Amino acid sequence: MQRLLCALIGAALFGTALARDNSVGALPAAQLPEEARTTLKLIDAGGPFPYRRDGIIFENRERRLPEHARGYYREYTVPTPGSKDRGARRIITGDKPPLVFYYTADHYKSFRRIQR
Repeated sequence: MQRLLCALIGAALFGTALARDNSVGALPAAQLPEEARTTLKLIDAGGPFPYRRDGIIFENRERRLPEHARGYYREYTVPTPGSKDRGARRIITGDKPPLVFYYTADHYKSFRRIQR
């Protein structure tokens, strides 16, 4: 009984970690929209970026990405064709220099880790 309880608790914790990490089913960079691939190239080059808010701290308020200290994540705009503003698409990077990359097409509601 105790083993079963430990296994269930472990599975629940592990499942939560997987859901928040989003690394399961990582998205190959080649499958990103062309605008996202261009944004990745700009990030790699250190800019210049077309939007003044590119590179600001992403605070991960909804905790949909793994928890890290404030300042770990940065956000960058992925232009949306036809949009009159920045649109909903972003790339979020983690660490400095960036070591992990996430893509969101729905303004932070969901993320996919980018496999590079």
